[in-house]
Amino acid sequence: MNTTEYNNNLITALYCRLSQEDLLSGESNSITNQKLILSKHAEQLGLRNCKFYIDDGYSGTNNTRPAYVQMKKDMEAGLIGTIIVKDQSRLGRDHLETDAMMELVFPQYDVRFIAVNDGVDTINGLNEMSGIRNFFNDFYAADTSKKIRAVQKAKGERGEPVGTTVPYGYLKNPEYKGNQKEAPWLIIDPEAAPIVKRIFDMNASGLSPYAICRTFEQEQILCPSVYLFRKTGSKSGTPSFDRPYHWSERTVRKMLSNQFYCGDTVNFKTYTKSNKLKKRIRNDSSRILIFRDTHEPIVERSVFDAVQKRFEGRKRPDRTGELDMLAGYLYCGDCGKRMYLHRTYKKKAGNNFYQCGGYQSHTTDCSIHYIRQNVIEEIILSNLRRLTSFARSEPEQFYEMALKRGKTEAAKIQKSAVKQQADIEVRLKQLDSIIRCLYEDRVVGRITPERYDEMVVGYEKEMAELKQKQTELKNNLSLYSQQQHAIQDFIDKAKAYAEMPKLTVELLHTFIQRVDVYKKIDKNSRKTENPIMIYYKFRITKPEQLAVMFGLEEDDFSKADNPEPAELDFTA
Repeated sequence: MNTTEYNNNLITALYCRLSQEDLLSGESNSITNQKLILSKHAEQLGLRNCKFYIDDGYSGTNNTRPAYVQMKKDMEAGLIGTIIVKDQSRLGRDHLETDAMMELVFPQYDVRFIAVNDGVDTINGLNEMSGIRNFFNDFYAADTSKKIRAVQKAKGERGEPVGTTVPYGYLKNPEYKGNQKEAPWLIIDPEAAPIVKRIFDMNASGLSPYAICRTFEQEQILCPSVYLFRKTGSKSGTPSFDRPYHWSERTVRKMLSNQFYCGDTVNFKTYTKSNKLKKRIRNDSSRILIFRDTHEPIVERSVFDAVQKRFEGRKRPDRTGELDMLAGYLYCGDCGKRMYLHRTYKKKAGNNFYQCGGYQSHTTDCSIHYIRQNVIEEIILSNLRRLTSFARSEPEQFYEMALKRGKTEAAKIQKSAVKQQADIEVRLKQLDSIIRCLYEDRVVGRITPERYDEMVVGYEKEMAELKQKQTELKNNLSLYSQQQHAIQDFIDKAKAYAEMPKLTVELLHTFIQRVDVYKKIDKNSRKTENPIMIYYKFRITKPEQLAVMFGLEEDDFSKADNPEPAELDFTA
């Protein structure tokens, strides 16, 4: 039996592939058209046992395409005698992989390879153009990827969403036409959005992601992946239909850290090194662009910030099932590291204590900053009671005193912001003129397209950075009005929380921004306590010490022992 006869008794693999980019070229590359061409060609050659292997929606640079992988397995098992493709680019656009398949793998398994439009049939031997075609197919994929990345980069820098995944709680807006200003990309899902809001509220009140998952399972609330499938028919979340109410901690944690839920668009969180390496890499924070208030939020920003504070501290409950209430609020005043709670399980609960994280991990030269849990909680609660009592009884005086330093700071910031904005406007006009001149030089041939691309990338990057700075400056210009709103909000909340029997997560979330614990003045003294600075939420700019705000000098406060609440003069 000769090779031709032997191969004809095996499977004739008709391989079709269509990527998203190929859709732009029209019907010629459609799966239907490929199937017709391959079937007709196999029939003309008298090849039998035809079997289609189809990868619809897969890039040629992806060597893990399902049908492609299955075809290779069948070939290695000795089941395939002939492989037919419309052209070499259908087999793949990675020239190293495709060259190896055509020159090494196919001959090894005695497989006849045919590329119809390229005139390739290995029964007649490979011609020298096959390798060149594979190289240009690879080049085309790389060039297409470069253009798509440039478009996505420009969209991302304008504040347009660059991702395609719709977060749980939102739906795609049918009226969106590619411009966020005309119509938002997403709209709130009335069924799922209350679940998202509840997740944030539960975590802010002290419940761990594990407890939230168990609660939802008991209440038989559909998990996001199953809900998405029932809503849209999409299986992108790999739904588990045998456990439709199973919520994973990982899912809840990702939702709790997703800034999209408070109305912001966050672009370029991850990137890939090239079009061939599909692994997503976490981007440097300096390259991540955040655009505030781009769509309707599900979660209030204050609630989102409170949840992030919990994530800054200990994220998991201890052996007793309790979460550290002050996690994310308590910091070492000397080295800036978080302070961690240490529980004494075999002793009294009153002996639980906090210590400096830098000292604990030996990452700084800081001291232990030992302070008992019940002591720090009582100090915070006592100061909070005094301050809110003053805000309730003398709201006008509290408002003026809190705003006094804010006026000066806001005025300085406003003056600086106005000057910087003017400088940015001048530079943006210069860059626009430069890019226009470069384009004219490219059109008339004074510079090459490659040189134009190299130069424009740098200028466009500078423009994007300046526009981002403009957005930040606009936020700074509204700082004074934000300060006024924050103070009034603090007074309103002080009236709502007249009774404070004990310190709770809710009180911390409502009033406290941060607490700093400093080392003892006399570290060998048992009577000297740690100086403590409490920062409240009515400060929009960098928080000031409570004592400075209400009459004590900063130097006096920092040198004093840990002051009792009664020593603070709120009437000064």
